[in-house]
Amino acid sequence: MRDKPSWRELAFALRGSIVPAIAPRIALLMLFSAAMVLLHQRTAAFPEIDAAGFTVFGIALSLFLGFRNNAAYERWWEARKLWGGLLADLRSFAREAQLFVPDEALQRRLVRLSLAFIHLHRANLRRLPDDPRARELAGDLADAPHPPDAALDRIAGELAAGVRAGVVDGFGAKALAERLASITVQQAGCERIATTPLPYVYSLLIYRTTYLYCLLLPLALVGPAGWMTLLFVGIVAYVFLGLAEVTEDLSHPFGTTPNALPLDAICRAAEISLAPHLGEQPPAPLEARDFYLS
Repeated sequence: MRDKPSWRELAFALRGSIVPAIAPRIALLMLFSAAMVLLHQRTAAFPEIDAAGFTVFGIALSLFLGFRNNAAYERWWEARKLWGGLLADLRSFAREAQLFVPDEALQRRLVRLSLAFIHLHRANLRRLPDDPRARELAGDLADAPHPPDAALDRIAGELAAGVRAGVVDGFGAKALAERLASITVQQAGCERIATTPLPYVYSLLIYRTTYLYCLLLPLALVGPAGWMTLLFVGIVAYVFLGLAEVTEDLSHPFGTTPNALPLDAICRAAEISLAPHLGEQPPAPLEARDFYLS
């Protein structure tokens, strides 16, 4: 969460950067390049390759990395839109409950269950076995085989009981049921992203070709560049390995990495929005810590 990074932050910031994840691999590739330079200086028959072939190879690799990066970012952005839709649906559900359910006790049960759902959904996507906030709101629902579905089923059961008791009329029940259906669609979209990763063959091909390119590149550079080969290989490795790692990061939008979605903050926004419907004081919004919003 950096509004307008300065040139110093752009040059030296590590928080949110991919450098810590790829620095050991870049160092190993630079060490390998140093060994190639030494061999070139001490071996008369050291092979040298024309750099023209690497230009074509690099362009093809860049295009493939760009395609994979676009696919990963599309997953990340779709996930963000789905969570934005869930937040909007929860706000609308609370208003509709206030409008169509005259029984205030039932209203509050429905709204509190919707809050339990969003936290259970977050914990389910992040594969958290026992999230404290989700359990606090959901109680025994947290032990269900599929806790988010159990929360929605409980909401539907409360509505059905309200209809049978004459507390909720048919039109109100229909409106609230349609809102639940919209929430379910958004939930299923998130689960589709979480359970359907980018094809493994993409990662395999990207990393293999990237390492192959970086390991062969010294053969084209040791002659004209000498010891500068280490610097050039390090820069190329940073670009290609960094882009591959960013793609891997973005393709898992529900994780807890610095570039994943801030699901905790979105859930807190839901709590703030629904607190007036529960007659409670809204909690404070979550703030970024060391530029990181969870």
